[in-house]
Formats: sequence, C-alpha cells, structure tokens
Amino acid sequence: MGNTSYNEAVLDHFKNPRNMGEIKNPDAQGTVGNPKCGDVMKLTLRIKGNRIKDIKFQTFGCAAAIATSSMLTQLAKGKLIKEAKRITNTDVSKALGELPPIKMHCSNLAADALKEAIKNWENKH
Repeated sequence: MGNTSYNEAVLDHFKNPRNMGEIKNPDAQGTVGNPKCGDVMKLTLRIKGNRIKDIKFQTFGCAAAIATSSMLTQLAKGKLIKEAKRITNTDVSKALGELPPIKMHCSNLAADALKEAIKNWENKH
C-alpha cells in the first residue's frame, strides 16, 4: 500500500460533502464505476438554458471518491454545458490540492460521471 494520507481539503470535502444527494426527476444523470476498486459515482443534474443550475452526487467509495465527487459538483455548478464539458479529473484533483498518487485513477471518476450526465442530456435534446 502506498501513502494515502489526505490533505485538509480532501478531508473537508469527505467529512462535509457539498451537494450530496439526488435531484428528483433530473434533466440528466450519469453513473460511472471502477470495477477494480468498487467506487461508483452517480450524478444528477438540473439544467436550464444550457447551464447547470443544480448538481447532486451519490458516491459509494473511499474518502477520495467522496471528496472528488463533492469538489466536482462545486466546479460544475453554475457552468454552461460547454464549460462543464472541459472539466477534467486532473482539474478536480488540483482543486483539492492533489490526491495521493495511489488514489488518482481509482477514486477520481468525478469528471467522467459529469461527462456521462452531459452525454445523457445531449442525447435527449
């Protein structure tokens, strides 16, 4: 096992996650999972005028998985769809002040879930 010590930002988003939950009757949703580690993330979005008005997440996973989901919702909320599409997993990690290397690929699925949700919305419109 590598070093999995988390910085303050990661711990804060893990202990006090932002936008946790589920939007009822969402305009879009995306679910991604990593079978290797078992992390699963589901995002639900409310979109008005090509802008993400609300975003919620449900994540089954470790502290890093929950923290990245929480941070992703903060990065995406209020953004135009075209802006949100450019958010990468690296952006999420950097916003948290870097994840331990052992957690980078496994736990940082947040931007992938967002891309799935946006694809879901685009397919409807």
